[in-house]
Amino acid sequence: MEGAVSLHESAVDYTKLIDAETWAFIERTNSYYPPDTVDYTIVQQREIYDRMCREFFAGYPDGVSAETTAIVAPGRSIPIRIYRADEPDHASVILYFHGGGFILGGLDSHDDVCAELCLHTGYEVVSVEYRLAPEHLHPAAFDDALAAFEWAAATYRQPIVLCGDSAGGNLAAAVSHTTRDRASKPAGQVLIYPALGGDMTSGSYIRHAEAPMLTLRDLEFYKEIRSGGRGHSGDTTLSPLADADFSNLPPTILITAECDPLSSDGEAYRDRIAAAGGKAFWLEEPGLVHGYLRARHSVGRARGSFGRIGDALVELGKDEWLW
Repeated sequence: MEGAVSLHESAVDYTKLIDAETWAFIERTNSYYPPDTVDYTIVQQREIYDRMCREFFAGYPDGVSAETTAIVAPGRSIPIRIYRADEPDHASVILYFHGGGFILGGLDSHDDVCAELCLHTGYEVVSVEYRLAPEHLHPAAFDDALAAFEWAAATYRQPIVLCGDSAGGNLAAAVSHTTRDRASKPAGQVLIYPALGGDMTSGSYIRHAEAPMLTLRDLEFYKEIRSGGRGHSGDTTLSPLADADFSNLPPTILITAECDPLSSDGEAYRDRIAAAGGKAFWLEEPGLVHGYLRARHSVGRARGSFGRIGDALVELGKDEWLW
């Protein structure tokens, strides 16, 4: 969900918050994915995004293999990629939903990320290529995410931990809300700078409206195109923060970037789960920006955060709560 510069003026001095390594990552990203990409056609945006992902692709670490297949769902087929470690830990399975503003990305865009999470945890990782807008408006992406979880719950004996970044974090949370009262429900969720449908007139949405990598204008564009401009007031499959009930949700870890308009969503979601008596922990990573998963090999702060994400998945997969 990286993208264009908005018209909103930010008083934040990013030269003080963001270190040299992260600035180098931002500049490299912008060289492949210009700040005005959100103004291009959808086809052009996808071409630019896919090229950027190829440029950042880190390959698979030794000890991990992958198989690409598909889930058969009513009227459609949902591509998935299953990652397996040579030295597996069978305690859990991770179901991963990629980011990309609901219009970009797929199995290849987060291929190396999923492979590295597999190595870190030892768990099988199942990455899901859900349908994208505008060809497939909401709730198509959610329907595919839910179908993927139902398939995983029926296929594996191990507990399923949900994970996703940005738009994928939204889908993971939406699945958790939908399935929380079922016999088969997620064992936990790790949400990485998720877009949860928070108040766009307050908090980080305003404070970081002009943040590098993602702006308030970008978020307004993605929200409009995902829904086709139709109102979905109170629809928790679109905006999990719109739910009136946050009880019985799985243990949740939220990891956000300080320099990101979406950071307040993590805080708000943590607070609502905690108020309902659930387990939730929110960590805002200092000086990082939206999309920093791609910086995990070049930016020390991002490398440290990626390790914390992997550790959180390990612990939730073993039904341990250390927060």
